[in-house]
Amino acid sequence: MDRNTVTGLVLIFIVMIAWAYFSMPSQEELKQRKEQARQDSIAAAQADTQQTPVQPENSDTQDVTASQEVSSESPAETTQSEEGQEQMGMFSTASVADTTETIVKTPLYRATFTNLGAGPSQIVLKDYETWDHKPVHMIKGMSRSAYSMGFLTDENYNVETDKLVFKPLTNADSINITKNDTTQLKYALNISDNKRVVYTYTFSGSSHEIGLDISFEGLERNIIGGEVDFGWTAPLNFTEKNPATTEARYAAAYVYTGGEMERLKVSEAGSNEQDYNGSISWVSTRTKFFTQIIKTSNTTQGALLTGEQTGPADDSLTNHRYTSYISSNISQRGNISFQLFAGPMSYDALHAYDSQAYGMVDTGYSWLSWMSDPIVEYIIIPYFGLVDGYMGMGFAIILFAILVKMILYPLTKKSYRSMAAMKELQPKMEEIKEKYEDDPEKQQKETMKLYKEEGVNPLGGCLPNLLQLPILITLWRFFQNSILIRQQEFLWASDLSAPDYILSLPFDVPFLGDHLAGFVLLMTAAMMAQSQLTGGMGPGGGGGGGAGPNMKALQYVFPFMLLFIFNNFAAGLSLYYLIYNVVSIGQQLIIYRQMDKEKEAAAA
Repeated sequence: MDRNTVTGLVLIFIVMIAWAYFSMPSQEELKQRKEQARQDSIAAAQADTQQTPVQPENSDTQDVTASQEVSSESPAETTQSEEGQEQMGMFSTASVADTTETIVKTPLYRATFTNLGAGPSQIVLKDYETWDHKPVHMIKGMSRSAYSMGFLTDENYNVETDKLVFKPLTNADSINITKNDTTQLKYALNISDNKRVVYTYTFSGSSHEIGLDISFEGLERNIIGGEVDFGWTAPLNFTEKNPATTEARYAAAYVYTGGEMERLKVSEAGSNEQDYNGSISWVSTRTKFFTQIIKTSNTTQGALLTGEQTGPADDSLTNHRYTSYISSNISQRGNISFQLFAGPMSYDALHAYDSQAYGMVDTGYSWLSWMSDPIVEYIIIPYFGLVDGYMGMGFAIILFAILVKMILYPLTKKSYRSMAAMKELQPKMEEIKEKYEDDPEKQQKETMKLYKEEGVNPLGGCLPNLLQLPILITLWRFFQNSILIRQQEFLWASDLSAPDYILSLPFDVPFLGDHLAGFVLLMTAAMMAQSQLTGGMGPGGGGGGGAGPNMKALQYVFPFMLLFIFNNFAAGLSLYYLIYNVVSIGQQLIIYRQMDKEKEAAAA
């Protein structure tokens, strides 16, 4: 995570605790690597995955597109392929001369498959757009398969299938798949009359998952150890605006092994790789909202993740390349089965593919995962799924904030009553302070005795804020990372998962930036109004006199601090907290009015 994120989290935690503390009138109490053959194979595969950023057609110099479309081909690719084929022994001679393409169309995506490597060279998602409303190309501009399989032969050759030209067994230029249909696409690498490798892809019209069965016929003795490395070699394109600040930090490679998810992230210029041994559940690479995942039902031996960053993370021209490989054993039947996924990081799609895959979406921090994960899985996602067909996401967030406040209302009511009682005790507390000014211990005992006699809990005003904190932190992380509110519009906000900037500043302010977000400004104003209400009102309209100059200053300092913290966060989060504070003001007025009536009735 970057420095601003850490700073934001720390400041939010400090502000929320300090806010609860200082809102109370009484200030005293509220005080290794794999074998060389595989490494060579992977290094060669990476050398062919060079990418070049593509500028948007109508972009200006201030807006660099997040649609970082990349190409994996170099000018010398054909020569390299021919040289590579010469170094693969009998597998090289199996390559056919001509390359062909087959376009697979489903209701969810359009994929172009090539026989050079027997896999997809382009994947376009139909239900999603980039920030500038262009189709989402997960990969584009390639002439060979994004998937590659590597293994060592008994002739001591390193075979890389993305350099070999397979023979198409499915005679079709285009395949159309309806929602409830499944279709297969086959390729073969014919080595001799009784030796060949056959790829069988199985597509479903209702899923982003693709099945791949690879059979090795007559090759039991030709593949050393009966082990192959299968992986994704193509960099994924960015899709969001200003990728250097909004998306690059999410690009990474993942592996799920031993019941734990591990991440490889390169945070500065250079490259890195990480080997994992033993049983592997799946490997993946991702951008902010899209991912590809590989898993197999065969026995696994390990995995390899690689990452490369070509420049500073905040440079829009920096390329981010991640690859992921899984090492598997060929079964006794002579085949390996893979389950592939290429699509959005939505809960339903990922959970249907693998129950642990949604763990790549950041819903909070590890120390809070025991609470944030259940909140997201059992409350937030089901809620938004339920209301999705009835209202837009903006109204859904507003309703969610209202529901949270209604659930917390009993605690809120108790909190405000406790704060009002504390205000009523101010004169007596001042008397104790003056009487035992030279005896702090006696002063403390007498104050606690007063609390007990009056039935007042000095910390009662903190509870609702403390209960709200885990929800706020969870929503803070989730709304910025979840595809759930991506490109969802509300009022002036065109994307609730991004800041809703409405004002441009002629200069850059540290932590704030050179823009001001609309919902954050309204949220700050609502917090200031609530501060004024809390500090200046109580039953009978009084009670604010006990607050000193420090308290009055803090009424405006805290909201102003939150302006800096929230300004560059997702608009959906600011909208939630704005409504939360507005509802809090309403509840506070109702509670004070009830207490005034009770006081009048008691006096009568």
